[in-house]
Amino acid sequence: MTKNQKIVNSIIMSIFIFGGIIYPVVAKSTADEASQVRADLKQRADELHCLAQNVYYEARGSNLADKISVADVVINRTLDRRYPDTVCGVVQDGYIAGSKTCQFSWYCDGKSDVPVDMDRWMEAQSIAYSMLEFGEYRGITEGATHYHATYVDPFWADSLQMVGRIGAHIYYRWEEK
Repeated sequence: MTKNQKIVNSIIMSIFIFGGIIYPVVAKSTADEASQVRADLKQRADELHCLAQNVYYEARGSNLADKISVADVVINRTLDRRYPDTVCGVVQDGYIAGSKTCQFSWYCDGKSDVPVDMDRWMEAQSIAYSMLEFGEYRGITEGATHYHATYVDPFWADSLQMVGRIGAHIYYRWEEK
Protein backbone atom coordinates (compact mmCIF):
# COMPACT_ATOMS: atom_id res chain seq x y z
CA MET A 1 0.00 0.00 0.00
CA THR A 2 1.41 3.38 -1.01
CA LYS A 3 1.64 6.36 1.28
CA ASN A 4 -1.20 8.08 -0.64
CA GLN A 5 -3.43 5.03 -0.22
CA LYS A 6 -2.71 5.01 3.52
CA ILE A 7 -3.68 8.69 3.71
CA VAL A 8 -6.88 8.04 1.75
CA ASN A 9 -7.67 5.02 3.92
CA SER A 10 -7.23 7.11 7.06
CA ILE A 11 -9.70 9.73 5.91
CA ILE A 12 -13.11 9.14 7.45
CA MET A 13 -14.86 12.35 6.50
CA SER A 14 -14.18 15.19 4.14
CA ILE A 15 -16.00 18.46 3.66
CA PHE A 16 -17.73 19.53 0.48
CA ILE A 17 -18.58 23.22 0.12
CA PHE A 18 -21.05 24.69 -2.36
CA GLY A 19 -22.07 28.32 -2.14
CA GLY A 20 -21.00 28.58 1.47
CA ILE A 21 -23.02 25.50 2.46
CA ILE A 22 -20.92 22.82 4.13
CA TYR A 23 -21.82 19.16 4.31
CA PRO A 24 -19.84 16.01 5.15
CA VAL A 25 -18.99 13.35 2.62
CA VAL A 26 -17.87 9.86 3.61
CA ALA A 27 -14.57 9.09 1.90
CA LYS A 28 -13.90 5.74 0.20
CA SER A 29 -11.08 3.40 1.19
CA THR A 30 -8.97 3.12 -1.97
CA ALA A 31 -7.30 5.71 -4.15
CA ASP A 32 -9.48 4.70 -7.13
CA GLU A 33 -12.63 5.03 -5.05
CA ALA A 34 -11.44 8.36 -3.64
CA SER A 35 -10.86 9.57 -7.19
CA GLN A 36 -14.39 8.50 -8.11
CA VAL A 37 -15.78 10.33 -5.07
CA ARG A 38 -13.95 13.49 -6.16
CA ALA A 39 -15.34 13.12 -9.70
CA ASP A 40 -18.85 12.56 -8.36
CA LEU A 41 -18.57 15.59 -6.08
CA LYS A 42 -17.32 17.72 -8.97
CA GLN A 43 -20.25 16.61 -11.13
CA ARG A 44 -22.70 17.31 -8.28
CA ALA A 45 -21.16 20.75 -7.73
CA ASP A 46 -21.46 21.45 -11.47
CA GLU A 47 -25.14 20.40 -11.42
CA LEU A 48 -25.84 22.62 -8.40
CA HIS A 49 -24.06 25.52 -10.10
CA CYS A 50 -25.99 25.09 -13.37
CA LEU A 51 -29.33 24.95 -11.57
CA ALA A 52 -28.46 27.95 -9.39
CA GLN A 53 -27.41 29.93 -12.47
CA ASN A 54 -30.68 29.15 -14.21
CA VAL A 55 -32.72 30.20 -11.18
CA TYR A 56 -30.65 33.37 -10.86
CA TYR A 57 -30.84 34.43 -14.50
CA GLU A 58 -34.40 33.33 -15.20
CA ALA A 59 -36.16 34.52 -12.03
CA ARG A 60 -33.92 36.57 -9.74
CA GLY A 61 -36.36 39.50 -9.81
CA SER A 62 -39.43 37.36 -9.15
CA ASN A 63 -40.93 35.83 -6.03
CA LEU A 64 -39.66 32.73 -4.21
CA ALA A 65 -42.34 30.43 -5.65
CA ASP A 66 -41.37 31.45 -9.19
CA LYS A 67 -37.68 30.82 -8.50
CA ILE A 68 -38.49 27.38 -7.13
CA SER A 69 -40.74 26.71 -10.12
CA VAL A 70 -37.96 27.54 -12.59
CA ALA A 71 -35.76 24.98 -10.84
CA ASP A 72 -38.60 22.43 -10.81
CA VAL A 73 -38.97 22.72 -14.59
CA VAL A 74 -35.26 22.03 -15.12
CA ILE A 75 -35.44 18.94 -12.91
CA ASN A 76 -38.65 17.80 -14.64
CA ARG A 77 -36.83 18.00 -17.96
CA THR A 78 -34.01 15.78 -16.69
CA LEU A 79 -36.67 13.11 -16.10
CA ASP A 80 -38.23 13.48 -19.56
CA ARG A 81 -36.76 11.42 -22.42
CA ARG A 82 -37.03 14.41 -24.78
CA TYR A 83 -34.33 16.32 -22.90
CA PRO A 84 -30.80 15.69 -21.62
CA ASP A 85 -30.69 13.70 -18.39
CA THR A 86 -28.48 16.10 -16.43
CA VAL A 87 -29.21 19.56 -15.06
CA CYS A 88 -26.30 21.11 -16.95
CA GLY A 89 -27.39 19.29 -20.10
CA VAL A 90 -30.87 20.79 -19.79
CA VAL A 91 -29.64 24.30 -18.97
CA GLN A 92 -27.16 24.27 -21.86
CA ASP A 93 -29.51 22.46 -24.27
CA GLY A 94 -29.59 23.82 -27.80
CA TYR A 95 -26.35 25.77 -27.53
CA ILE A 96 -24.55 26.12 -30.82
CA ALA A 97 -21.64 28.56 -30.81
CA GLY A 98 -22.66 31.84 -32.38
CA SER A 99 -26.38 31.07 -32.42
CA LYS A 100 -29.30 32.07 -30.24
CA THR A 101 -31.11 28.73 -30.10
CA CYS A 102 -30.69 28.01 -26.41
CA GLN A 103 -33.59 26.74 -24.33
CA PHE A 104 -32.81 29.43 -21.75
CA SER A 105 -31.94 32.74 -23.38
CA TRP A 106 -29.45 33.90 -20.74
CA TYR A 107 -27.17 30.99 -21.61
CA CYS A 108 -26.39 32.21 -25.12
CA ASP A 109 -26.98 35.95 -24.83
CA GLY A 110 -23.25 36.72 -24.98
CA LYS A 111 -23.25 38.45 -21.58
CA SER A 112 -21.13 37.48 -18.60
CA ASP A 113 -22.56 34.60 -16.57
CA VAL A 114 -20.94 35.80 -13.35
CA PRO A 115 -23.66 36.81 -10.86
CA VAL A 116 -23.43 40.35 -9.51
CA ASP A 117 -26.29 40.40 -6.98
CA MET A 118 -24.78 38.28 -4.21
CA ASP A 119 -27.95 38.10 -2.09
CA ARG A 120 -29.98 36.72 -4.98
CA TRP A 121 -27.11 34.47 -6.03
CA MET A 122 -26.96 32.95 -2.53
CA GLU A 123 -30.74 32.47 -2.63
CA ALA A 124 -30.51 30.75 -6.02
CA GLN A 125 -27.78 28.44 -4.69
CA SER A 126 -29.86 27.64 -1.63
CA ILE A 127 -32.88 26.76 -3.79
CA ALA A 128 -30.74 24.56 -6.06
CA TYR A 129 -29.20 22.78 -3.08
CA SER A 130 -32.55 22.21 -1.35
CA MET A 131 -34.13 20.83 -4.49
CA LEU A 132 -31.30 18.61 -5.71
CA GLU A 133 -30.10 17.31 -2.37
CA PHE A 134 -33.38 16.97 -0.50
CA GLY A 135 -36.12 17.17 -3.11
CA GLU A 136 -37.67 20.12 -1.29
CA TYR A 137 -40.39 21.98 -3.20
CA ARG A 138 -40.45 19.33 -5.94
CA GLY A 139 -43.75 19.16 -7.79
CA ILE A 140 -44.73 22.81 -7.42
CA THR A 141 -45.23 23.01 -11.20
CA GLU A 142 -47.20 19.75 -11.45
CA GLY A 143 -44.84 18.31 -14.04
CA ALA A 144 -44.24 21.44 -16.13
CA THR A 145 -41.41 21.21 -18.65
CA HIS A 146 -41.84 24.68 -20.15
CA TYR A 147 -42.39 28.25 -19.04
CA HIS A 148 -42.19 31.72 -20.43
CA ALA A 149 -42.30 35.24 -19.09
CA THR A 150 -45.79 36.71 -18.87
CA TYR A 151 -44.97 39.42 -21.41
CA VAL A 152 -44.17 37.03 -24.31
CA ASP A 153 -46.36 34.72 -26.41
CA PRO A 154 -44.21 31.87 -27.74
CA PHE A 155 -45.37 29.82 -30.73
CA TRP A 156 -45.25 26.57 -28.74
CA ALA A 157 -47.58 27.63 -25.90
CA ASP A 158 -50.80 26.49 -27.64
CA SER A 159 -49.39 22.98 -28.15
CA LEU A 160 -48.91 22.39 -24.42
CA GLN A 161 -51.20 22.16 -21.42
CA MET A 162 -51.02 25.29 -19.26
CA VAL A 163 -50.39 24.54 -15.60
CA GLY A 164 -50.75 28.14 -14.43
CA ARG A 165 -48.98 31.36 -13.61
CA ILE A 166 -46.45 31.62 -10.80
CA GLY A 167 -44.80 34.99 -10.35
CA ALA A 168 -43.46 36.37 -13.61
CA HIS A 169 -43.86 33.11 -15.58
CA ILE A 170 -46.56 30.91 -17.08
CA TYR A 171 -45.88 27.17 -16.79
CA TYR A 172 -46.81 24.35 -19.19
CA ARG A 173 -46.49 20.60 -19.51
CA TRP A 174 -46.94 18.15 -22.35
CA GLU A 175 -50.57 17.18 -22.99
CA GLU A 176 -51.56 14.10 -21.02
CA LYS A 177 -52.94 11.43 -23.33
